Amino acid sequence: MKLKGLSAIVTGSTSGIGLSIATELAKEGCNVMINGHRPAGEGTEQQRKSLEAYGVKCVYFSADLGNPEEIRAMVKAAESAFGQVDILVNNAGIQFTAPTEEFPDDKWNAIIATDLSASFYAIKAVLPGMQQRDFGRIINIASAHGLVASVHKVAYVSAKHGMLGMTKVVGLENAEKNITCNAVCPGWVDTPLVRKQIQDRAKTNGTTEQEEEMKLVGEKQPNKRFSSPEAISKAVLYFADPDNRYTTGTHLSVDGGWTIW
Repeated sequence: MKLKGLSAIVTGSTSGIGLSIATELAKEGCNVMINGHRPAGEGTEQQRKSLEAYGVKCVYFSADLGNPEEIRAMVKAAESAFGQVDILVNNAGIQFTAPTEEFPDDKWNAIIATDLSASFYAIKAVLPGMQQRDFGRIINIASAHGLVASVHKVAYVSAKHGMLGMTKVVGLENAEKNITCNAVCPGWVDTPLVRKQIQDRAKTNGTTEQEEEMKLVGEKQPNKRFSSPEAISKAVLYFADPDNRYTTGTHLSVDGGWTIW
């Protein structure tokens, strides 16, 4: 319970990696604001209550992360609910694939806004409070694509490379304070979104899900296995640890060997 009494915001946390991160933080005694783009309803209320079962306070905030004003409102709501924000996990992200010369302008703008700019606005909003209290842990969920490239992913790769650069700058600017900024770089993670991609590929190609999983993961990851959302969450806990003040401006790859080369 090293995080008992601390409070966190986790963006994009109603499913997959984000929900796993929020759950692990709650298990460690951390109050959590979960976030998604859908209005509060029965589903989000169930998630909120499931996290409060760990003896913490949990609130849900719906925000369009492409809108800086809504991001600032989200941070203010967390500060109002918890008193302060000690941990920020920038997890939300979207994806679209197409050759660069065919990449739609609106998709480029949306991915840069959600996968990069939203993290900047959230960091900008939480930093003054962290600096005043001389404590903060900022964790950006980047990607193996923050380190290497793949075809047809010009916006995503650009955003994730930018996220790692931003991580270094924020870490450097706050190096003399007890405020760290680090990134986790997942490879392929077994989430409902990725699982649906595999099912669609199997249906299109007339193959089994297992065959498509091996093709998808095997072409990038030497271990030929998905990471789990829990594995990403454990990396977040490492960076969130209040005792870990000496690791900043860096990244941790959880990618099955993808970026060894």
